This record gives sequence, structure tokens and C-alpha cells, in this order.
Amino acid sequence: MALLKKDLDLERRWSKLLSGLHEIFGKKPSDLNAVLFIIGVQELGKGPRHFTKEEKQDLMHIAVCKVLSFSDFYTLDFIDQDGWPHWKLIKKLPHLNTAEQEKMLKIHVLDYFEDEFEIDIK
Repeated sequence: MALLKKDLDLERRWSKLLSGLHEIFGKKPSDLNAVLFIIGVQELGKGPRHFTKEEKQDLMHIAVCKVLSFSDFYTLDFIDQDGWPHWKLIKKLPHLNTAEQEKMLKIHVLDYFEDEFEIDIK
């Protein structure tokens, strides 16, 4: 029963985040990948622009590393000459199935928005 409550709480908080992003961008992100893309663009710090398919993948990787850095899985290693951050894995990631991976990422994304933007998503 406690697990179900935690899952419902996570989904309620996630919905609240998506609604908040809808207010900011005028379009509700469709899924976790869309939110990770937004975080990647934010972390790159160059503003919105057209990105190639490869750059979009890199932005999502930046986002995953950034949000998982809150649990010390990654640390920022360096920023290259083009301003792209590079991350270093410092703690082995747990072996999780797809649903568990998504849940873990959602929790870390919520932490990211709460910590980086000092908002309360309860």
C-alpha cells in the first residue's frame, strides 16, 4: 500500500511539473524525454535554437547526467571549447528495469526543478 501511495504522489508531482512547464512554454511536454530535452537546453545555456538530431541526443545525455548528479552518480568533468558540458560517472548506476529507470529519472527531474529553480512541487 505504501508503494502505491508513493507512486501516486510521484505521478501527482510529475503532472504538476508538466502543467508548470506548459505555463512557461505554452506547450505541455509530451513525456520524460521532452522534459530532459528542456533541461539539456537549460544546462547548455545557449538558449533555444535549432539542434541537430545528434545534438538533441547530447542534450538529453547532459540532462540525465545533471539530474543524476543530485545523487552523486555523475560529476561535471569539464566544459569543452564549444561550451558543452561533459560529465564523468563516479558511482555505478543500479540495474533497473525500464519502469524503474523512468521512475528514478522522474524523481531526479523533480529534484532538479526544486533545487535549481527553488520551486516546491508538492
